[in-house]
Amino acid sequence: MFYDLARRFMFTRDAEWAHEFALHNLRRFNNTPFSAAWSQSVADRPVEFLGLQFKNPVGLAAGLDKNAECIDAFAKMGFGFIEVGTVTPRPQAGNDKPRIFRLPESNAIINRMGFNNKGVDNLIHNVKAAQYDGILGINIGKNKDTPNEQGKDDYIHCMRKVFEHASYITVNISSPNTPGLRDLQYGAALDDLLQSLKNEQLDLIAKHNKQVPMLVKIAPDLDAVQIAQVSESLLNNNIDGVIATNTTLERAAVHGQQYADEAGGLSGQPVRERSTQVVQELKRLTAGKLPIIGVGGIDDAASAKEKFAAGADLVQVYTGFIYKGPQLVKTILQGL
Repeated sequence: MFYDLARRFMFTRDAEWAHEFALHNLRRFNNTPFSAAWSQSVADRPVEFLGLQFKNPVGLAAGLDKNAECIDAFAKMGFGFIEVGTVTPRPQAGNDKPRIFRLPESNAIINRMGFNNKGVDNLIHNVKAAQYDGILGINIGKNKDTPNEQGKDDYIHCMRKVFEHASYITVNISSPNTPGLRDLQYGAALDDLLQSLKNEQLDLIAKHNKQVPMLVKIAPDLDAVQIAQVSESLLNNNIDGVIATNTTLERAAVHGQQYADEAGGLSGQPVRERSTQVVQELKRLTAGKLPIIGVGGIDDAASAKEKFAAGADLVQVYTGFIYKGPQLVKTILQGL
């Protein structure tokens, strides 16, 4: 009930303003009586994944809490794990506003944020201040003005910074909103990046005496040949897992709707089927050897079940959460 009222108000305002307004109030009122508005108790549904123990298989996807400012508030909503970021070595403003657009006819969002964040040092400060003791993923990227040829240096810098504070690390090479970033998903560029990051991960494991799995987040816009190539690269470089998928550039499902022609990545119900297909193909191509987190268009128990049936070990929500609120977590868990 509370979220329905809050959404009605926020959906009358600019989408990014509403996003910042929500985060501001989650920070402001966390650990006060007002936090009862979003706190909920959900039954544990333990899952072991990548050697980690998750309270349940429903997580918050990266992008909603880029700077790790509201970890404790999101924890109270019952998520089995939380992923923050994407974070870059240096702070950056992102793309010009407006850069988030709602498509309510399809329970969808288009965003072209462009990795706007306050930098990795600020994120670490916020993570250290949080009381959350659950599974925390940290999603890392490269700065917009870093050439792709030097991109692995940005990823390595972030990995070194976040390693001891993360339960797992996600390498984001699939956002459509940083020019050229998706080129890192292909061929020699991908192998070079993954090999360098794997070597760094192994060095950090030895240094900190701590296992921190590394996952790679891929796009839904890969064709069959590209998915096969990515799968081969992930296996050959002993990557721990994959997150499928990021947002899509495809617009067929929202053709004719207001804002459908805006540049950026489309998320929500329109990407549901394609992301599930990618999960299924990854599962088949890797013969189940590659752990998978499924994300894309999950806004009820049925859509979560689709991801699990396709081969996902865990799921994450973002756009569905924007439209349905914290109750979505409980709805999915009760329906599994």
